[in-house]
Amino acid sequence: MPIVRLRMTGDQDATLQLTHALEAIEGIEHVEEIEDLMPHMDDEDSSSAGLSDDAAPGYSVIEVEAPNDEGVRRVREVAERVARVTGSAIEVLNDEDDEI
Repeated sequence: MPIVRLRMTGDQDATLQLTHALEAIEGIEHVEEIEDLMPHMDDEDSSSAGLSDDAAPGYSVIEVEAPNDEGVRRVREVAERVARVTGSAIEVLNDEDDEI
């Protein structure tokens, strides 16, 4: 089964909306948020020390197991639609790109 990894830049509500929309696609059995890429450190020597960290959107990586190529196409379409509606950015991560 093909696996699609999506990187979403947006708030937690947008990520939740995306995961629910992906789970609703017929044939999709596995949707999981596998990675939160936002650093959670506050360096006390930094010029941003003590500032609120909720000003920028978060990053998350969602893994989807699709049944076939048609399922992959539907995952991409739904992800793009949710990103547009929520004002988020979506990136499809490709394993082949990681190997270069």
